[in-house]
Amino acid sequence: MATMSDDLPSLVQALLDPRCYTHSVDSVELVETHASWLLLAGEFAYKIKKPVTLPFLDYGTLERREIFCRAELTLNRRLAPGLYLDVVPIGGTSTQPRLGEMPAIEWAVRMRRFEESGRLDRVAARGDLLPSHLTQLAVTLCKFQQGAAAAGPDTRFGAPDQIQAAALENFVELRQLLPSIDQQQVEGLARWTEEEFIRRATTFAARKNGGFVREGHGDLHLCNLVLIDGRVVPFDCIEFNEDFRWNDPASEIAFVWMDLLDHGRPGLAAWFLNAWLEQGGDFQALAVLRFYAVYRAVVRAKIAALRAQQEDTEQGARELDTARDYLHLAQEIAVPPAPTFYISCGLSGSGKTTASSARLLDPVLAQAGNIVRLRSDVERKRLFGLAPLESSGSVVDGGIYTPEATAATFARLYSLAGEFIGTGWSVIVDAAFLRRRERAEFHALADKLGVDFWILLSEAPVAELRRRLQARSGDASEATVAVLERQLEWFEPLDEEERRFAVTS
Repeated sequence: MATMSDDLPSLVQALLDPRCYTHSVDSVELVETHASWLLLAGEFAYKIKKPVTLPFLDYGTLERREIFCRAELTLNRRLAPGLYLDVVPIGGTSTQPRLGEMPAIEWAVRMRRFEESGRLDRVAARGDLLPSHLTQLAVTLCKFQQGAAAAGPDTRFGAPDQIQAAALENFVELRQLLPSIDQQQVEGLARWTEEEFIRRATTFAARKNGGFVREGHGDLHLCNLVLIDGRVVPFDCIEFNEDFRWNDPASEIAFVWMDLLDHGRPGLAAWFLNAWLEQGGDFQALAVLRFYAVYRAVVRAKIAALRAQQEDTEQGARELDTARDYLHLAQEIAVPPAPTFYISCGLSGSGKTTASSARLLDPVLAQAGNIVRLRSDVERKRLFGLAPLESSGSVVDGGIYTPEATAATFARLYSLAGEFIGTGWSVIVDAAFLRRRERAEFHALADKLGVDFWILLSEAPVAELRRRLQARSGDASEATVAVLERQLEWFEPLDEEERRFAVTS
């Protein structure tokens, strides 16, 4: 929470009086940022924009402040309709303001208050952030992004030269803001950013030309996500600068992913990323996600370095340490641990997805959130245009489960796994892998790519498998007891050589 200025305008000072409000207010709290005052009054919050002009925003006139208040309301209602209520004129005088009256001497966005303890940075700090929260957030964001307006190929938004310029500008400023002891790390990250941009230039161009750049949120980090009634709600999107708001969804997802890493939650970072990938299937985003995550971390380092120069000696030193922490995080993201390749093996109902989920959440195995899971049940459906939880209506060995469909599914898993490992991601392929030939092909891929290979083996008594399948619901898998009986006829268990690579769940 920002600190309150000692020298408040008379209007803001007057609005600290509970008697100014037409609803029940016992006391008024003030939160101040570089661009606004937020008055917390009873069950509502009133956000007033400061009459400032900065390089990236212009609230310099009453007319512009009204325009941006209305834009903030409209844009934030896309994701948080229950929080953003209306735009309120403030009439009267600066010393005797009257809310809701015209002519307006100022404008405010009125919001419904929420418990600050529900902000995701605080939820994560308490250890209360759950995978289910992040799955819901990922689904919400994916659907929002897919329905958002797309930037045309002739617009500047998401253009590769714009992406490159914004990323490199951060280092120009950091060279001026940080002491000489930090410059080696700054230069190393600057070189990586230039080289990574060149490596991914064709992907940046393809995503721009393919309509991936969308009107998004623009500031999607944990402090702008709040848990309300068990659901994560994004709020406080960027309304004042289109260049910040129109971007690649990969950049928005990278911000959440990076912030979870910054909060020491690599397993949850991996979980969130995989939930988003599973929902929408935008696997091309992985090629540029690290670039965007490093960019987001470096921006955070720059902001902290700026604050370090503005604060007193003690606070300035803390901000300088924060800047260095973000540079260190950026370095960890840029140079992830060596990839590892996992496949699962087990009959339907044996717990393969449970085992792979545990790997995603393991803070050691999910170092730097650097692991991607491919689920055969989901990718099979995607090949046939079905959503992960949508029923195909297939019969045993029919529909999307014919031998031809299974071969196409494994070919897709093989191709994607090789692509992801090639760009530095560890991979889990969650599939039955009941035949030795299938397992051997993926083991050979690991050898070809020069990465460690492991088999996540899931086993359970047949009676227990039948019980689990009869009770199963709400899962991408459509396996039934009838499917299990067919599997038992031709399952080829791991041989002695394969068991050298087996990890039991």
